[in-house]
Amino acid sequence: MLAQKGLAPGDLAQKNPAPRWYERFPRALPVGIFVLTMAVTTVSVLAIERADRQREVAQLDKTAQEVASGLERRANGNAAYLRSAAALFATRRSVEAPLFRSFVAQLQMEDGSFGVNGMGWGIRVARSDVGMVERVMREGTGTGFRIRPDDHSGRPYVVPIMYVAPETAKSRMSIGFDMATDPVRRAAMDKAEASGRPTASGKLQLVKDGDAHGPAGFVMYMPVFTAGPEDRHRLLRGFIFTPFDAGNFLRASQPADQDMMVGIRVYDGTERPDRLLAELRPEARSGLTVRRVVELAGRRWILVAEAPPSSMLSLLSVMTLLFGLLVATLLMVLARLVSQQVAEDRVALSWFEQQSSIRDSLTRELNHRVKNTLANVLSIIALTKRRAVDLDGFVESLEGRIRALSATHDLLTQSDWGATPVSLVIRTELAPYAQGSDRHVDIAGPDVLLAPNDALSLGLAIHELATNAAKYGALSVPGGRVTVRWKIASDTTARISWEEAGGPPIDTTVRRKRGFGTDLIEKIVAHELRNPVDLTFSPEGVRCSLVIPVRQRGNFAIREGRPT
Repeated sequence: MLAQKGLAPGDLAQKNPAPRWYERFPRALPVGIFVLTMAVTTVSVLAIERADRQREVAQLDKTAQEVASGLERRANGNAAYLRSAAALFATRRSVEAPLFRSFVAQLQMEDGSFGVNGMGWGIRVARSDVGMVERVMREGTGTGFRIRPDDHSGRPYVVPIMYVAPETAKSRMSIGFDMATDPVRRAAMDKAEASGRPTASGKLQLVKDGDAHGPAGFVMYMPVFTAGPEDRHRLLRGFIFTPFDAGNFLRASQPADQDMMVGIRVYDGTERPDRLLAELRPEARSGLTVRRVVELAGRRWILVAEAPPSSMLSLLSVMTLLFGLLVATLLMVLARLVSQQVAEDRVALSWFEQQSSIRDSLTRELNHRVKNTLANVLSIIALTKRRAVDLDGFVESLEGRIRALSATHDLLTQSDWGATPVSLVIRTELAPYAQGSDRHVDIAGPDVLLAPNDALSLGLAIHELATNAAKYGALSVPGGRVTVRWKIASDTTARISWEEAGGPPIDTTVRRKRGFGTDLIEKIVAHELRNPVDLTFSPEGVRCSLVIPVRQRGNFAIREGRPT
């Protein structure tokens, strides 16, 4: 893969960029994607809910308009009845009870489900004529007609109810009631007289079933004059009026095809609780309202339509929210997987980079070791050749020294060419002489570590000393003994002492011929260990003192741990 991309192993460090922010914070990207997706979903749900609310408001406004139109239509229809009655009675000298009842019967107003509670006639009577009117009515009807209440002071006229239709036992209870005593009715009558048109009163408590505190309603008045409305000398004879039950009037004005239970409230003039005329309550309050101003027979009404409560979220909003939640979760999982893959790829890339560096280090180390080993082998061959007497001796000496190098190499391989203990190098070279019950070697010292090159040099030195002791020294006789001791000399060096005892005595008066082992120890080993070697041939045996560099394990370990 690296070759296909044109990258050498050594280029990994240069081609490996710094970690991105989403690698340093692996959970930020998935959480951010989830939050962003849910934000978009929330905006979509809000847009859907806003559209639904606008549609609901439009439907509510349509319903309010239909109710308002129904109210105006029914009020205008009743106003037409009042106009026709006023036109009829204006042409007659007096309004007789049979004529009035016949006219009302032809209008078919007996059904009170539409809010119209029949029709009545109230005559305007001057205060001075109250007694006469009462007497005439008692004589004509045979009843105890009386205008009530009796207190007429402070007003120049009274407007008692003379006839009502349809006439029932309960409706006859209102006959004789002076409508001018009620300020609400009086204000409506004054306005109707001034305008000459049907005029609705304010909120009233109607009398129903003999109860003066009946349902809320209003009365529509139409004045009747002795001449036409354009005559400047017209005289007011009285009022044709129609009482309305506001609740029934409102229910009758609702559209027949209404598809939702809308709450309707109608206020007289001002939206206040005490001015509430009628109300159709919804199942529960929703707070979503639409207002309309209705002009009805010269009276200003406020119509408030309230939508029924709906579910918190529409079906489309719930589906959108669930779908958005599902997509956000899937994207978060996908982003998490991608983040983990990026992190794993970066770890793998770092591991490959480390392996490349290790491989380069191993290659350089191997080249160095091979060169050193070949140099040592060449030196050993050259020195062995110069000291050899015959071919068999040459081969035997050369083989032993090569084996010593091989044994030390085995130790270094086992330690990954890291730091090697001094005791292990010495025991490996002296293993053939330290076996059995009658051991001839005494080895002791602290735990000291050597660098690879120093271990090779020490191994050669110990091999040469052991070979010399086995041929000519303490290890060549049964009672001979070799003692190897080492100790820490300083922070960076350690001293190794080799002493032989019990071997053949050495004649120090005779000049000894220098052999290969002596040259190897004093030249090659001393050079490699970077310290002089003290080699002494005393009568008791050979003594040798070597100073070796002490190293820490971390300085030579190629790697202390492998990536998992």
